Amino acid sequence: MKLTKIIGLSLVLLLGVALKPASAQLKIGYVNSTGVLQKFKDAIDVRKQLAELNAQWEQDAKDKQKEIQDMQEQLESQSLLLSEERKQAKQAEIQDLYLKYQQFLQVTWNPQGGEAVKKEVELLQPVYKKINEAIKKIAEAEAYNYIFDTVAANILYASDDQPDLTEAVLAELEKGLPKSK
Repeated sequence: MKLTKIIGLSLVLLLGVALKPASAQLKIGYVNSTGVLQKFKDAIDVRKQLAELNAQWEQDAKDKQKEIQDMQEQLESQSLLLSEERKQAKQAEIQDLYLKYQQFLQVTWNPQGGEAVKKEVELLQPVYKKINEAIKKIAEAEAYNYIFDTVAANILYASDDQPDLTEAVLAELEKGLPKSK
């Protein structure tokens, strides 16, 4: 008797799930985040800022490297005229500059928290926030249950009838922004 009740209840539940109205089905869409970042004006502006900062840091690194090279050449050209103590002092000075140069490279471009990484995160944070807000707005307005990122979610297949929301997200992001020439 107990087994019959369990089977009956299971059948009722299965029929209830199978007979749900079409409106209760999942609505899924996807966005290509790389495409959004390549076309969104704010993201383009951030990339330009980062490129300018990186160019300045590269110039600073080249200047430091040039200073070390000049000191080494100066030491080599004067090596016969300098006392052993003066040579060692110059070599220590060059070594100190080289260590400062290495430290500059590490502080600036360390992938685990260098200035370049910190600045990129700082500048892109508001851009990501805007993108996520646009996606959320579209999802709520059009009743999507899930919106995946084709880049981060590694979607291997999406049928042609699945909506690509990339352009809709870009349109939402561009609302209210001044038109670029």
